[in-house]
Amino acid sequence: MKQPSRSANKPAMRKPPTRQSPAPAEKFELRRRELAEVTLQTLAELGYARTSLREIAQNSEYSHGVLHYYFKDKLDLISCSVREYKTRCANRYDGIVANARDADALVEGFLAVLAETLRNEAPMHSLWYDLRAQALFEGSFRDDVIEIDRLLQDMVWRLVTRLAAFAGRPPRLSPVAAYALIDGLFQKYLLLHIAGDATAGDSLACQLRLLLPEL
Repeated sequence: MKQPSRSANKPAMRKPPTRQSPAPAEKFELRRRELAEVTLQTLAELGYARTSLREIAQNSEYSHGVLHYYFKDKLDLISCSVREYKTRCANRYDGIVANARDADALVEGFLAVLAETLRNEAPMHSLWYDLRAQALFEGSFRDDVIEIDRLLQDMVWRLVTRLAAFAGRPPRLSPVAAYALIDGLFQKYLLLHIAGDATAGDSLACQLRLLLPEL
């Protein structure tokens, strides 16, 4: 009697599922984010007033035509770039808030990162404050600024509510007020740092170390 061949009993090999390519709209948005990321440093160095797509192209590896294809004007590019950066800023504190074992660890972890970003990423923060100030006069990207501001406010509020939970009492201030106090101090010491004050980061940490438990 003829034995069946092994190949006859072997299950058919399944082809691995093919990975679907991103939709055209998704690919377009991903490319915009990539370009915004790589031109962020140039934007931070030039500032809002001196920035144009042509100047950004001259200071990057991308042509003016490529930038103009993905961004309608400099406001579009700046808004996209700052949104990418500030989204990272807001998310970098989430692990500290989630993993802190007590209020002291939460405060010190937050202050360490905040002082570090003030020292190492001052041009990026300056670009954000420049853009936010321009939104008082320029309506075309005002909605983007308000959205980014709300993102940062939510980040601060997560910190404040976690501190309040450790203290066993509700926050004393609203989300808007808590954010305004912390952001105002950060902007104040950012200016001092840019002006050459080497102690600005440490001074910011000292001020917030006193403020945070009161929130």
